[in-house]
Amino acid sequence: MSEENSNLALFHLLVVDDDSRLRALLVKFLTEQGFRVQSASNAAEARSQLACHHFDAIVLDVMMPGESGTELTQSLRETITTPILLLTARDQLDDKINGFDLGADDYLTKPFEPMELLARIRSLIRRSGTSQEKTKAEINLGLYTFNMQSGQLLCQNEVIYLTSTEMILLRTLSQTPHQPFSREELAQRIGHRVSERTVDVQITRLRKKVGDDPKNPRTIQTIRHIGYALCPH
Repeated sequence: MSEENSNLALFHLLVVDDDSRLRALLVKFLTEQGFRVQSASNAAEARSQLACHHFDAIVLDVMMPGESGTELTQSLRETITTPILLLTARDQLDDKINGFDLGADDYLTKPFEPMELLARIRSLIRRSGTSQEKTKAEINLGLYTFNMQSGQLLCQNEVIYLTSTEMILLRTLSQTPHQPFSREELAQRIGHRVSERTVDVQITRLRKKVGDDPKNPRTIQTIRHIGYALCPH
């Protein structure tokens, strides 16, 4: 691996496209260029990946069944500033302007040259100032500390094991402390068509992991008629 590619390996990308063939080609190409790459076939899978991992840039297809790439972009901009590059088969100026207005950072029309995609991703990362030396976001929860980037939960330097579902929930709730998430939204973040009842069960288990009193939880509070909110203390 060249020195340039070795440096790129520090960066983590998310590729979201419902076209399995193109998605696989993009993952293969970007991995060969030295990036760490995760992929998703739709918006729900992308949300699950974003809850589990820290990404330095997102490559996102516009035309997807269900929640489109532009709709997902608009939603993500409420909580994260990760650079987003939209891919689309439509080359109309109005479409591009709409994408930028909803929060996209760049736009690339299909078909495209892989090296142009690579150049645009590098540019996005440079402009965003993303680096591995950035301060890692940590949430203090009494005796516990949760690192949003690594997904590690510590209690006085002792690592507390989290399942993947618990990690998704804690990462999601940590994005906007004190602001409630509905059970429906948390179920969507977990993915795999889980029920709202499953969310309740997982929250109960997660509360035990963060030392909450089951009769009077302080850290993960129930917001009546809405859902749950993380309340650092």
